[in-house]
Amino acid sequence: QVQLVESGGGLVQPGGSLRLSCVASGRILSINTMGWYRQVPGKPREMVAVSIRGGMTNYADDVRGRFTISRDNAKNTVYLEMNSLKPEDTAVYYCNAAPSRYCVTNVCWGQGTQVTVSS
Repeated sequence: QVQLVESGGGLVQPGGSLRLSCVASGRILSINTMGWYRQVPGKPREMVAVSIRGGMTNYADDVRGRFTISRDNAKNTVYLEMNSLKPEDTAVYYCNAAPSRYCVTNVCWGQGTQVTVSS
């Protein structure tokens, strides 16, 4: 009923940049917030950046100033521009959208895209 598809992950050297994209489709009219979370093995998923319809954004402390979240509502797409990447940014990045009655706990998730920062 709701599908989130991430793209743009890959391998990048420290200091490099990547741009992640997430396209939402399906029954998405109720979705107000879209964002990005990341997860590494053995650790819980953590918030990276969120965007609320209307322009408000929020960032994790360790990415603020390096990452920028943006949103194109006409395309139902949220982006994450990642600059000055560090090895500790390596993770699976997941697109998030809420609220939606069609998703477990009213929160929707994409399948994730791998970001690896390494020389």
